[in-house]
Amino acid sequence: MFLRAPEAHSRSFLKAVSWRILGSIDTFVISYFVTGRLVFAASIASVETFTKIILFYFHERAWALSPFGRADKVVAAAEPAPEAKPAPASTSEGAVAH
Repeated sequence: MFLRAPEAHSRSFLKAVSWRILGSIDTFVISYFVTGRLVFAASIASVETFTKIILFYFHERAWALSPFGRADKVVAAAEPAPEAKPAPASTSEGAVAH
């Protein structure tokens, strides 16, 4: 795929599907409460299930690229940079060598 992330594509996809199952149940209940019709609620929930799985998958992959808030990236950024060694003193240009 065109996005490289430290998670496997299958993991991102399964996370998207499991999240959508939960989200679709929520959408179905809310749609039924608002419309009072099972057919409308089921139609709304089934359509949004597929569109939001795709949206979540790409959203998850994009966030996986960002180091923001990731413990493995925060630790690396917090490590002190190696100290630069001072350059040896030059004996030219008026410096006196002992």
